[in-house]
Amino acid sequence: MKEKTKYQVKCRLHKGDDVIVTSGKAKGQTGKIQDVDRKKGKIFIAGVNTVRRHSKPNMANPNGGIIEKIMPLPIHSVALVDPKTKKATRIGYQEEGGKKVRVTKASKTQLQ
Repeated sequence: MKEKTKYQVKCRLHKGDDVIVTSGKAKGQTGKIQDVDRKKGKIFIAGVNTVRRHSKPNMANPNGGIIEKIMPLPIHSVALVDPKTKKATRIGYQEEGGKKVRVTKASKTQLQ
């Protein structure tokens, strides 16, 4: 099996950003980012790419059963949703008052 690199993937997306999936079976779906795993280059989006897992009874879940689980997507297959135009856009940086601020490329709106 191929080993993963020890370097982190460069990612301008942060937890809580609204994103849209640009490729794969979940293409076109939107949601908020729950978690970003930079080492593996994966991203978890609420309500997107969910699967059902069958679990046996254990101490944590005494009844067992079917559990809905969010699976990660590759970082490169998602794009930020522009707050103004509601379309996919890229992220840039600008300096304001000596601070580096994230800005959308399409409408130049400032991100939090």
